[in-house]
Amino acid sequence: MTIVDRLRYDGKRALVVGGATGMGAAAAKSAAELGAEVIVLDYAPVGYDVAQSVQVDLRDPASIDAALAQVDGPIHALFSAAGIAEGTTDLMAINFIGHRYVIDRLLEKNQLPSGSAICFISSVAGMGWENDLELLTEFLANADFASAQEWVKAHESEGIIHYGFSKKAVNAYVATQGYPLLKKGIRINAICPGPTDTPLAQANADLWLTFAQDYRDETGSKVHTPEQMGDVMAFLNSAAAFGINGITLLVDYGHTMASLTGAYPPGKPIIDLIMGRVKL
Repeated sequence: MTIVDRLRYDGKRALVVGGATGMGAAAAKSAAELGAEVIVLDYAPVGYDVAQSVQVDLRDPASIDAALAQVDGPIHALFSAAGIAEGTTDLMAINFIGHRYVIDRLLEKNQLPSGSAICFISSVAGMGWENDLELLTEFLANADFASAQEWVKAHESEGIIHYGFSKKAVNAYVATQGYPLLKKGIRINAICPGPTDTPLAQANADLWLTFAQDYRDETGSKVHTPEQMGDVMAFLNSAAAFGINGITLLVDYGHTMASLTGAYPPGKPIIDLIMGRVKL
């Protein structure tokens, strides 16, 4: 088998949760170009050709159950891509709890075979999750949909439930599930994108798309495209990424690491703050 064979998805089925637009749509198209049969679950309609599209509301476990009941057979690549921004109702349900519920149901129905892989989309806002591991572990211990939602509601008054926490939950989940899932032959990873020109980012452009602009100016880089992220996700869920497991992969032209180490001094204050190395 060649590297090209390992990258390809011939004979495989990909399920993209949140594949109507943005990075999810890009990942779906990348997987399809590599030979996958692509199924998309999304609340919004899917405007491109896929093998199957099913409407789902990640805030509602009954909706997820109904959607997955329409998906038969094995899923070799799961892309957990749906997400919403700060200040939106049911942030945690859409950004994490619903995705975890999808994974749990697929595992329960033996639809994730040995050799399959899962890829989430995280965020720079989720970096430094290790500093909050005790709290995140407490949250993740609420393993079912209802108890997780109850935990979120119980902690809303503390001001800790926000976009960054939802992405820290993704990172902590990926890190903690790498081992138990691998015992089933399943890998799990996430990408941590730099600023990427998606509809969600456009809606928050003043903050999201201007982040690290000085670094891009100095390095001749541009804001990422959804397709660039989709390609990385397709790689991580391919057999070519064998051995990559339990990580959140930075895809940001090196901005975070250059800033963290001081190689790019202007970026260090904000990255140190995001990663919890300094306090406001």
